[in-house]
Amino acid sequence: MSTTAPTSRAREQPQGDEEAAKDLRLGEFQSVPTLTLSEARLLINAVMDHRKQGGKQDETEMLRNTQQYLDTFARFKQKENIEAVERMLAAQTNFESFERSQLGTLCCDTAEEAKTLIPSIKDKINDTDLKELLDEITKLRTFV
Repeated sequence: MSTTAPTSRAREQPQGDEEAAKDLRLGEFQSVPTLTLSEARLLINAVMDHRKQGGKQDETEMLRNTQQYLDTFARFKQKENIEAVERMLAAQTNFESFERSQLGTLCCDTAEEAKTLIPSIKDKINDTDLKELLDEITKLRTFV
């Protein structure tokens, strides 16, 4: 029997009781405001523009990688559209901040898809109303 060293470490068990399933349990992050990827992109770009105007050019590799990721995966690029989606989602007071951010980031095509990817919204909105919301969000997307 060979006694070779394992090629990977044992996976660390999650600390706490966080879960984004049918019952949304985010632990210490439960009431923390969240952003869509598009909002995060807008915010980071604004901060970087402000720093450049102030003469600071301290861009790290991680920041560049984050900006590249957000440029690739943010669904909305224009500030007006990002703000319009945020207003639409903010009006959905039956959703938690995390759920609204997920809807704005994932941009699901159907109510079934949204409820599969974000199971905690299943009992918070009917399929017809959710489909209307998703259609309104989709109208604001620009495909580049």
